Amino acid sequence: MSTRKTAAVPEKPDLLDSDLERIVGARSAKKLASLGLETARDLLFFFPRRYAHWGKLTPLSSVFEGEDVTLLAQVVSADLIHNRSRGVRLSVQLTDGAGTINATFFARHPGALSVHQRLLTPGSQHLFAGKISSYRGRLQLTHPDFERFDSGDAESRVERPIPIYPASAKCPSWLTSRSVQIVVGMVSDRDINDPLDDKVRSEHALMNLIDALRTLHDPESDEAVARAKKTVRWAEALVLQASLLQRRAISAQDAAHVIEGGALVEQTRAGLPFELTAGQDGALQEILTDMAKPHPMQRLLQADVGAGKTVVAGLAMTAAVEAGYQAALLAPTEVLAQQHAASLSKSLMVPVELLTGSSKAAKRKTVSQLAASAQPAVFVGTHALIQDSLQFANLGLVVVDEQHRFGVAQREKLREGRDVAPHMLTMTATPIPRTIAMTVFGDLDVTSIRELPKGRVPVQTYLVNSANPAWINRMWERAREEIESGGRVFVVAPRIDSTEGEDSELANVEDVYQMLSQLPALSGINIATLHGRMTPEDKARIIDDFNTGKTPLLVTTTVIEVGVDIRDASMMVILDSQQFGLSQLHQLRGRVGRGGQKAICMAVHRDQLPPESMKRLQAFATVIDGFELAEADLKLRHEGNVLGGAQSGGKTSLKALRVMRDTAIIEGARRHAAALVESDATLLKYPALKAAIAQLDEQAEWMERS
Repeated sequence: MSTRKTAAVPEKPDLLDSDLERIVGARSAKKLASLGLETARDLLFFFPRRYAHWGKLTPLSSVFEGEDVTLLAQVVSADLIHNRSRGVRLSVQLTDGAGTINATFFARHPGALSVHQRLLTPGSQHLFAGKISSYRGRLQLTHPDFERFDSGDAESRVERPIPIYPASAKCPSWLTSRSVQIVVGMVSDRDINDPLDDKVRSEHALMNLIDALRTLHDPESDEAVARAKKTVRWAEALVLQASLLQRRAISAQDAAHVIEGGALVEQTRAGLPFELTAGQDGALQEILTDMAKPHPMQRLLQADVGAGKTVVAGLAMTAAVEAGYQAALLAPTEVLAQQHAASLSKSLMVPVELLTGSSKAAKRKTVSQLAASAQPAVFVGTHALIQDSLQFANLGLVVVDEQHRFGVAQREKLREGRDVAPHMLTMTATPIPRTIAMTVFGDLDVTSIRELPKGRVPVQTYLVNSANPAWINRMWERAREEIESGGRVFVVAPRIDSTEGEDSELANVEDVYQMLSQLPALSGINIATLHGRMTPEDKARIIDDFNTGKTPLLVTTTVIEVGVDIRDASMMVILDSQQFGLSQLHQLRGRVGRGGQKAICMAVHRDQLPPESMKRLQAFATVIDGFELAEADLKLRHEGNVLGGAQSGGKTSLKALRVMRDTAIIEGARRHAAALVESDATLLKYPALKAAIAQLDEQAEWMERS
C-alpha cells in the first residue's frame, strides 16, 4: 500500500490534449493523422515497434510482399539507368550482410535524382521505409523514403538504440520520431498522471512514468529501454485493474433481490429431454449462489460453441420468475432473439414474451403493459428491451447473450433508476483465455463450461485449396451426398455481392448462388440465400425452409455465426476462409453437428497464402476445443492486435501491455490494485491513480466493449 500523502486530484492536463497541428505544424500533423495520431497524448503514448542499431542491419529474410517496412540496410551499389521510353531510374542494391533487396527510384531526368546519388553511396547505411513489392520474382522497394546517417553523429549515436515506429506510406518512422521529440521536450511531470506508487516502484525496479516515456522515445541503451517498457506496462496494467476492481467494489455496495432456486427450477430441470453436464450443473450452482445474495451478481458465463449455456441461463431465469421477479434476456440479433424465445417457451415452465424491433404495435403494447405491471415472466428481445418506452417494474435478473455485441451503457440501461439493482449474467460462446478475462472482464466473476453435451461428436475439419479443381468438385459432390442423407449444408461467403468491400475477387453470396444453381453436382437441389440486408421476416422464413429441408442448401454470410440452431445441419463450406479470424471460424463450425450426427467443415482458402494465414487455418483444422483455440489465436496474432473487435469495440486500446506476454505483470498489478481498492474504494488516497482511471474512462472505447 502506498505511503503517499492524500492530495487533490490533478487537474486535466492541457498540453497532452492539444492538437498536434499546434505543436508540430499542419504538414506533419496531417501525416501523423494517417496513423491515427491527433493529440500530443496520442503521440507520447505511441511507442516504437522495435529498436535498431547502427551497424546491426535488419534481416531481409524477415520481410514479405505487401508489408510496410522500415529497414536499416547498407548500400552495395547505385546505378543510374535510362529507361527505354522516357525518364531515368536509380537502381540501388541493399544488403543486410547476407541477402540483398533492390530499391528503385524513378524520375523524369537525372538531375531529379542527384541528391539520391550523392547520399546513396556504396558502404553507406540508411533507414529505408516503404512497402515491399515483387518484380520478376524478387522482392523490392519502389521509391522508398530514406534517412541518411550523418557520420558527424557517429560517436553519439552508434551505441544508442534507434526507435522504429509503426509507419504508413504517408508517415515514415523518422517523421514520427522527430515529432515525438518535440512533445517529449515540452512535457513535464505535471502533465502526466503517474499511477505508480513508491511501493510498487521499489518492489519491481520501475522508473517514474515520465522518465520511462522519455526513455522509450529517446533511449540511451537497450537496458534502459527494457526497464522503461516494464514501467509503462505496469502503469497500464495497474490503471486497468484498479478501474475494474473499483467498479466491482462500487457495484457490490448496491442492493439486489434475494433469489433462491426452488421447486420450479427442479421440475423444469427434470423435464428437460437430457441431463445437464457436470459443467452446466456447476455453472448453475455458482449462478444460483450469487443470486441468493443481497448484492447484484456480476458474472460472465463462457462456454464453447454448443456447450449449452442458454439452458443454464433459462434455469436461472426460472428461479427469478419463481421468486416473483421479472427476467430479461438481451440478444444481439432478431434471429437469435426469436430462437431463444422459441426454445425457452418449449423448455421452461414460466411465461416467455418476445420483443424485437420488428414487433407489431399491438405486441409492443402488450409487452410494455406486462413489464410495467410487475408480472413475473421472462422477456426476450433485442435492443428493443432497453428502449425508453419499456419500463420493467420488478426486474430481478438480466441475461446478456453474446455480451461483446452490447456496450456497457446499453446493458446498464436496464439497471438505471432502480433502488434495487437486478442481477447481471453476461454470456459468450467465444471462449476467453484467463489473461484476456482478467484484463477485459476483471469486474466480473467468470464461470466456464468446458465440456460439450453428451452425444455431441467433434466436427471434422478440412482445408481445401481453391486452386485444386478435383478437391473443389469432390466437395460439392459431398454436399449432395449429405443432403440426400437428410442433412443440411451451409455455404458461407464473406461478401453479399461483388460491390461490397474493396476485394471484388472474394466470394460473395449472389455469385456463389448463381454458380451452385448451375453446378451439375447439385442439379435438382433447392438453394436459398441469407444475408443481413434481408428483413427479419424473410430471414425467419428462409431459416425455417432450411430447417424443414425445403431448401437444404443455404448460401449465407456470417449472419448465421451466432445462435442459429439447425439440428440436421451436417456440413459447412466456408469460402475464402482466410478472411475470417479463428474465433469466427470456430463459431461458424459450431452451427453443424448440433443434432449429435457426424458433421464436416470444409475451409476453402486461396492458393499461396502468407505463412501467418496458413498457420491460423491449420490451427482451426487441428484444434477442436474452443478454449485451446482461443489460446492458439492469441499466440498467432501480431502484437497490438490481441483484443479483436469482438471483444474490444474494434481496436485495442492497450498501448504497451500484451495479455499473453505480460501475464505476470497483469497478475501482479491486479494484486496491488486489489490492496489499494480494499483500503480505499474511492481511491482518494491515490489521486494520480484516480486521475489516470478517469482519463482511461474518458478515452478507452474498449471499456464499452460494444
